[in-house]
Amino acid sequence: MKTIITILSVFTFFFSEKTTAQQHQITASVVNVTSNKGKVYFSLYTKENFRKKPLQTANAIIVDGKSTVVFKNVPKGEYAILCYHDKNDNGTMDFDSYGRPLENYGATNNVMNFGPPQFDNAKFMLKDKNRSFDIRF
Repeated sequence: MKTIITILSVFTFFFSEKTTAQQHQITASVVNVTSNKGKVYFSLYTKENFRKKPLQTANAIIVDGKSTVVFKNVPKGEYAILCYHDKNDNGTMDFDSYGRPLENYGATNNVMNFGPPQFDNAKFMLKDKNRSFDIRF
């Protein structure tokens, strides 16, 4: 009986270590929000779904110009994060009649060109450890 319990304990330990090792978390912060009104919305993407349906979304209030979220249980891979400041707290990014954003936005790696962010500019690898990013609008 002791042998069976020992074997099960060892199996459980190794299995849980393997599962934990494959899943990571990504912390994303916007560090230069211009006001504490509204929230910052964050979306996690892969290349295949970039600017479409995100893998995970999160939002957070703004305190002293900073907003932070954590994406949990993310497997190894290549990702990008997009975010925007929903100043009027209506749950969507607002645009003018010409299609230009009325609210600040950003992406991982802080590369901002004219036009919407591109995956190749915002991508990063999640490998063997958790990642953190400071995003600027």
